[in-house]
Amino acid sequence: MVKNDSEMGINTLLAHSGNNPRDYFGFVNPPVVHASTVLYPDAATMAARSQKYTYGTRGTPTTDALAQAIDALEGSAGTIVVPSGLAAVTVPLLAFLSAGDHALIVDSVYHPTRNFADTMLKRLGVEVEYYDPHAGAGIAALIKSNTRVVFTESPASNTFEVQDIPAIASAAHAAGAIVMMDNTWATPLYFRPLDYGVDISIHAATKYPAGHSDVLLGTVSANKAFWKQLCETFYTMGCCAGPDDVYQVLRGLRTMGVRLDHHQRSALAIAGWLEGQPGVARVLHPALPSHPDHALWKRDFCGSSGIFSIVLAGGAQKQQHAFLDALEIFGLGYSWGGYESLAVPVFLGDRVVAKGPYDGPLIRLQIGLEDVEDLKADLSRGLAAAAAG
Repeated sequence: MVKNDSEMGINTLLAHSGNNPRDYFGFVNPPVVHASTVLYPDAATMAARSQKYTYGTRGTPTTDALAQAIDALEGSAGTIVVPSGLAAVTVPLLAFLSAGDHALIVDSVYHPTRNFADTMLKRLGVEVEYYDPHAGAGIAALIKSNTRVVFTESPASNTFEVQDIPAIASAAHAAGAIVMMDNTWATPLYFRPLDYGVDISIHAATKYPAGHSDVLLGTVSANKAFWKQLCETFYTMGCCAGPDDVYQVLRGLRTMGVRLDHHQRSALAIAGWLEGQPGVARVLHPALPSHPDHALWKRDFCGSSGIFSIVLAGGAQKQQHAFLDALEIFGLGYSWGGYESLAVPVFLGDRVVAKGPYDGPLIRLQIGLEDVEDLKADLSRGLAAAAAG
């Protein structure tokens, strides 16, 4: 497992980080604090704001418990907790970009990130440029004098290219740019971005930390150099998460290690099986030896999660939809990281450079906690329907 700042194993760290039960009369879990107003003992304390908690938007024991647990996993100087994974993307971008700045964003990025960049950032006067996920050290040629942020996501959304994060970080830092990474796929259990030169680590905690498809939450963790500015922007925007959602994610975090291991093993078994099935042209899973970026994944990552894509052998949207409509166990729904398997069609029409080519339509699969043989049977139904379509 990934290294951490203690001698504890990762599952021990997950079970015990974030709060001390002795702070709460011995109760194992911290209290769920519903807070707006916080009272002060006297006017002098109020004027100086010289107490730990001052107002609900600026933290509570509940949010602190989750943030401290994430810091223990990330090795970060501080973590903010926001209402969604998308907010975890937008808050740091707004924290470090200003009118006239240039942002480099990987072309295989999560679509809502692209939408935010193409609408809000451009409207605010930020120059947005997309780069090939395989740019590596070559990204130096794209960096301008006004490049402020290099935004990475590895493996890539939907197509699962692996980026050379250390090489990108080195080039960006040489030019004075900040490196951000959406690390939702691997979680800090299988990749710790800050150990590889990333400055800001972003997670949709909606996914594996929550684990049950019923909570929206995001976390953003920063190294020491950029924590203050991130935190101040967070306070300024008032973009705080609700205490019940925070508590649900903290509870989910305790079992994330064992759940993620199950997701990993099942996904690898199914991905390997799919490689030999008629009707499947390619399986896009970086932990498979057949993946073109497998060596890079193996160098930097110490595990894989439960989401990958397949490329059907020919056909178009008709075959893609036939496959999806034949599924009985896999649900048709966005998000992932929960206990149930999901499938969605992949659209690449908005990309600039990372378009393929691919042999046929793409389908993204989230492998849940169901039995592998049942999932194989369901996917066989989909492949038969695609072939007949």
